[in-house]
Amino acid sequence: MDISQNSSASAANSNGGITQTNDQDESKQNLNHVINSIDKTLGLLHQLHLTVSSFNVASQLPLLQRVNSLVTELDTMQRLADNCNIQVPMEVVNLIDDGKNPDEFNRDVINSCIAKNQITKGKTDQFKGLRRHLLEELDQAFPNEVEAYREIRATSAAESKRLAQAQSILPNGDVKVKAEH
Repeated sequence: MDISQNSSASAANSNGGITQTNDQDESKQNLNHVINSIDKTLGLLHQLHLTVSSFNVASQLPLLQRVNSLVTELDTMQRLADNCNIQVPMEVVNLIDDGKNPDEFNRDVINSCIAKNQITKGKTDQFKGLRRHLLEELDQAFPNEVEAYREIRATSAAESKRLAQAQSILPNGDVKVKAEH
């Protein structure tokens, strides 16, 4: 979000609690305008291709009109695109330049996330197993201390749960603590 959008969202929030949905709706509308302009440009390119492929002297004026229409539409598209705040990763742009499908980028990112998630899950499972094993060994060697440890852990977990229930998170990210009676 750029500075002007951020300040307008802040002003909207201070003037009656309007959230960023207006900015999101406006952004979606701007994106739809750009998409429509892209569709229109593709249509103009198709017409231009047909005119060029069957070019003769009589089709010179329609060719010039179509080129002018294309330039005008590209200018319109650029103006509309300036109102959109969309960031495209360079990898996607490079894939498109290479003539590949940008969905490949999404697939690769998702597969990479899945692989990293599986590695992380494996590590956490191993640490849980190690903790369980250590507690079993400690329980055999020091049963009283392990029982005291488990009681402390249970009390701490109950207190954490109670505090989490006493708190609520506001839409702006602030934490509001409920008054205890």
